[in-house]
Amino acid sequence: MLVGTRHWRTVWHDPADAAAVWIIEQRALPFRLETLRLASVEDTARAISDMSVRGAGCIGATAAWGMYLAAREAAGDAGKLAALAARLIATRPTAVNLAWAVHRMLRVLEDAADPVETARREAEKICEEDVAACAAIG
Repeated sequence: MLVGTRHWRTVWHDPADAAAVWIIEQRALPFRLETLRLASVEDTARAISDMSVRGAGCIGATAAWGMYLAAREAAGDAGKLAALAARLIATRPTAVNLAWAVHRMLRVLEDAADPVETARREAEKICEEDVAACAAIG
């Protein structure tokens, strides 16, 4: 999305702030452009359930970044990662893209030597795929 002269994504990761993900607060649109910093799975779950994030693709992309945060929080504990994934899915049980993204992330994290870096790369892929799908529609 172009706002003024700046291109924005609805969800992004800033490498300078590796412990968080950012989203455009969609409830403020179209009157204001606000952003939210998501620093945990709980922040991400709240953003999804409170409708700060809307649209199937955006929900999936946000869930993918939520799994990046989950990989950071789980610190290699597979049981904790599964519980955090379940927490994300529970935010909107009927959201197909949400469950799809979480399950995709879980698959790539199963045997990852570096779960956090693997999650970061896969979340970026999911976001790029969503951007390409939106461009194809537009």
